[in-house]
Amino acid sequence: MAGLKETPRQRMIGLMYLVLTALLALQVSNAVLEKFVFIDESLQHAMHVSRDASAKVFTAMDKKVKDEGSRPGDLAYLKKASEVKEETSKMINEIEKLRQELVDHTGGRDPKTGELLNGKDYDMVMNFMIGPEGSKLGRAYKLQTDLNAFAKKISEMDTALGKQLQTRIALEASEMEQYKNNPDHKSKDFANINFGNTPLVAALAIMSEMETQVARYEAKAMEVISTKVGQVDVKFDKIVAMANAESKVVAAGTMYKATLFLAASASNIVPKMSSSVGAVKLENGIGHIEFKASGSNYDKEGNEKKSWQGAITIRTTRGTDTTFKVEQEYVVAKPVIQIQSATVKALYLNCGNELSVQVPALGVNYDPSFSASSAEVIKGAKKGDIIIVPSAAKVDLTVSSGGTVIGVEHFPVRLLPKPDIEVFSGTKQLDVKVGGPCPRSLTAKALAEQSIKDAIPKDARYKVVGWEISLARGRRLIGSPMKVTSETADVTQFASQSQPGDRLIIEVKGVKRMNFKGATEDVRIGSQIFTYPIN
Repeated sequence: MAGLKETPRQRMIGLMYLVLTALLALQVSNAVLEKFVFIDESLQHAMHVSRDASAKVFTAMDKKVKDEGSRPGDLAYLKKASEVKEETSKMINEIEKLRQELVDHTGGRDPKTGELLNGKDYDMVMNFMIGPEGSKLGRAYKLQTDLNAFAKKISEMDTALGKQLQTRIALEASEMEQYKNNPDHKSKDFANINFGNTPLVAALAIMSEMETQVARYEAKAMEVISTKVGQVDVKFDKIVAMANAESKVVAAGTMYKATLFLAASASNIVPKMSSSVGAVKLENGIGHIEFKASGSNYDKEGNEKKSWQGAITIRTTRGTDTTFKVEQEYVVAKPVIQIQSATVKALYLNCGNELSVQVPALGVNYDPSFSASSAEVIKGAKKGDIIIVPSAAKVDLTVSSGGTVIGVEHFPVRLLPKPDIEVFSGTKQLDVKVGGPCPRSLTAKALAEQSIKDAIPKDARYKVVGWEISLARGRRLIGSPMKVTSETADVTQFASQSQPGDRLIIEVKGVKRMNFKGATEDVRIGSQIFTYPIN
């Protein structure tokens, strides 16, 4: 709907759609912004917890070596552990410095609130991290080189480390399981898969994840090296059960992920773990919990508070079992359903209303299915695309993902407005007010409103199939009326009989509409009469 053909009403409707779309995009963006800030903080916390644990292992190793007489072999492994700590600190400091430079490059933070001034910006992020297209001058390329150099150096410090650690941790998309078979992403390099079209808050969270990965390398290296100097006993005066979730706020239909562990566990402890939400996968003394979040009783802000319980059982030195319990709260957030359609405010009865139903919060996990009351739902070619054919005055569309109900959208249903009937002589509309010479051919057309053509073009196809044309002089007809079943009629016979002062009487009686399926139906228009004066 553009250009001089638009009416003021059509331009106003178009502007309203643009404003609505902008408001929806802004709302989703703010929700995503808050979640990425939370994820970034959680990852930073996890990195520091991991580093603190590694420091305690190193302290215990140092004590063990001294207690056993500082043998040359043990000192060599202690030196390797020290080098691991040093290299890890250097790598994390480099990422931290890069994080700060990126924040400064994008405008910094609000001095009063500490919030990022341009948290949603991705153009400056791409310019800084990737550089001009094809140049590979962005900072992400050096970061990739340094991360892989760090991983290679740690893994080559000892044969045992080489068997358990990869030599590359900053990968191209083609090397990642989640992207290597994805035609849209598999050709992207490290910089583009991590920082392409990525807002600042997400970029910071990605770099925090890289720091946690570096910290995990340190933790694994410390674990392996510590076994070389004998079993390291870490003794604590208090043991506390802890749980750490990736996010306390999850959208319905997405996976809730958390780790359940002992905050003061030692390498010689093999705990048993269970939870109220399912099995706990145990890896290296750390339990991993994963379940699909769902909600039903959302509050006015679209959130529902929930909790799960976990238990950790260990065997003490006295041969008895001790169980530690933990309860973790989380919030299920109701996802925002985003409807995109030219008829988003209402649907049209017995028409194929095309909708795009998306739930941005679910991302790649969005696996939609739909059902509707008083309507037929036809699946479209793309994910989330549907055609709704209403059969009543109201339609309730239920949106689900992976079997979980996301929400219900309500639509009023309108009747299609009757088409406008217009009569043409050649390419010009017949002027029934002024009149003129008797034409030699007439064409009757049934035309849908422009807004209907724009909204549901496949259901706005009309055709005149029945009309009559008569020549009148005074109060009587000249000859018999001409009955027409096509859109165009030859009225040469009337042209040869007509005199100034006569008039053509045109009565349109029948119109049919072809719907989006190609089927036709009668349109109730009554009888529309046009009188054309001949002069």
